[in-house]
Amino acid sequence: MPAATSIAAIAIQRLLPVAVVESVNQGVDLADALARGGITVLEVTLRTDAGLAAIAEISSSRPEMVVGAGTVLTAKAAERAIAAGATFVVSPGLDAGIVQVCVTHGVAVLPGVCTPSEVLQALRLGLSVLKFFPAEQMGGVATLKALSSVFAEVSFVPTGGVTPANLAAYLALTNVAACGSSWLAETALLRAGDLDELERRARAACIQVEATR
Repeated sequence: MPAATSIAAIAIQRLLPVAVVESVNQGVDLADALARGGITVLEVTLRTDAGLAAIAEISSSRPEMVVGAGTVLTAKAAERAIAAGATFVVSPGLDAGIVQVCVTHGVAVLPGVCTPSEVLQALRLGLSVLKFFPAEQMGGVATLKALSSVFAEVSFVPTGGVTPANLAAYLALTNVAACGSSWLAETALLRAGDLDELERRARAACIQVEATR
């Protein structure tokens, strides 16, 4: 999937569930629950051994789901994620090596930034859609408003502390493309197999999104 297509899918959805899965089945079940609730993008982090395998399985068996890899910390990890079928790569920080791997493969990359200096570095690397992380701890909505005044061409995906309570405030910002959302893929619910609750959360979040359009 071309990089622009992945970014567009995330921007249209305006939600990016961030999952830590402990098995391939958890990942597939989550993808199905999200899809039933109206969400067809998913970031599966590489924080567990199951992450890559889950990405590969979702990519091959659930083609309607735009699945990417999160918590990508090295260029080598980015290579493995792309080989597994990740259509976008998300990193908690800005690393030129990770960016280069993704550019080489034509895969979208969302590096994490939280300061003006990091935004400038990302722009020099040709990027204009960035992860803002950790969002709440770094000033949240107020910081993003401040960044918009000097980086009009940059869009952000705030992640970290975004909840149903503050989702609307983030989505109201003109420089927010989408919001990273771990509550839509809560590990405890995955462990319990409570797919109905995950579907309910996805549906409720989509209703919130529609209210901001």
